Amino acid sequence: MNVGYVKHKVDALDAENFVYHYSIIEGTVLPENLEKISNEYKLVPRDDGGCIIKSINKYYTEGDEQLTKEFLNVGKEKSAAFTKAVEAYLLANPDYN
Repeated sequence: MNVGYVKHKVDALDAENFVYHYSIIEGTVLPENLEKISNEYKLVPRDDGGCIIKSINKYYTEGDEQLTKEFLNVGKEKSAAFTKAVEAYLLANPDYN
């Protein structure tokens, strides 16, 4: 499967508060009716030593374009896959700093 290319822009990286915020600003995965897709991931510590991964995804459309539910559902699935990949990495590398 050829995805093409994706250009990301890091908007914020806050190591102290475990926040990573980036935007997809260009690429074949970005439809023409979207200016950008902004993604924020935050790791929130739990009392048991684990964490909760919180994510916010914002879609910036061109003009007054509307996004379909199908498109948003695909985006939600991709975000969940990314979150699961981060979770798997952290579980496999508990001493990662």
